[in-house]
Amino acid sequence: MSTTTPEHRSGFACLVGRPNAGKSTLTNALVGQKVAITSGRPQTTRHTIRGIVHRPDAQLVLVDTPGLHRPRTLLGERLNDLVRETLTEVDVIAFCLPADQKIGPGDRFIANELAELMRGRRGTPVVAVVTKADLVDRGTLAAHLLAVDRLGEVAGGWADIVPVSAQDGYQVDVLTDVLVSHLPEGPELYPGGELTDEPEAVMVAELVREAALEGVRDELPHSLAVQVEEIVPREGSGDEASGRPPLLDVRVNLFVERDSQKAIVIGRGGSRLREVGTRARHGIEALLGTRVYLDLHVKVAKDWQRDPKQLHRLGF
Repeated sequence: MSTTTPEHRSGFACLVGRPNAGKSTLTNALVGQKVAITSGRPQTTRHTIRGIVHRPDAQLVLVDTPGLHRPRTLLGERLNDLVRETLTEVDVIAFCLPADQKIGPGDRFIANELAELMRGRRGTPVVAVVTKADLVDRGTLAAHLLAVDRLGEVAGGWADIVPVSAQDGYQVDVLTDVLVSHLPEGPELYPGGELTDEPEAVMVAELVREAALEGVRDELPHSLAVQVEEIVPREGSGDEASGRPPLLDVRVNLFVERDSQKAIVIGRGGSRLREVGTRARHGIEALLGTRVYLDLHVKVAKDWQRDPKQLHRLGF
């Protein structure tokens, strides 16, 4: 009696779409845990965050990119370059198109970009993912799916079209199955249980930036950068005998471009910065698995988005 080993698939899927299309929320839903920050503000994602989906038959590595957009600053140009570079290195592309917004110039811009990129990489499948399906009724969703299908003619046709809702889990498993079906056969790329390959300092910085963006004015998201200065255990704060972990001192700098923005982040009498610290600390403690003292400092780096030297210093 012969037995055959079930095939195992592994590879990379890139989530792309215009800013605020629900890419980060969908990444977290697919992984089953928070690995990418989310915000109601466009252009929240600044890095390609990798989330890892483990299944007995497959390992799907998700790459959540910044939103492709028409850039107005050097930072915007570099973020677009990051997305384009990522797209050339993955096995399948998931193009996110929110169901509650009509297809617009931004979506057509990305469809054209995908068509251009794919000319040099024949065979890379593009799955159209209609996100935020929970926000519309069935009739609106059906009409949007037809519009998405027509948009596919620009990009050379979609491999699949899948409506999903990351909020209530609608068809998230179906999307996982579809993405996995486009992966090549291969072994696990990451150890079991690992959900992201992002360094802890990057994740900490992202959690602080997410907290700082909560409920702020439109101008701030593009002007805010966060950098972790150090993460160190406080001497004498842990107790090995009782299993009590040490307290970590986490020092973080928040950079804005103008004094007026610094005032927004700090708030009257420092009230807003304290709220940011409290909100971020809970997420950081969950991430690091220990108590944290979070020390936040707000600094002005004038016009950093347009300054190559400052962009380099801030990691872009």
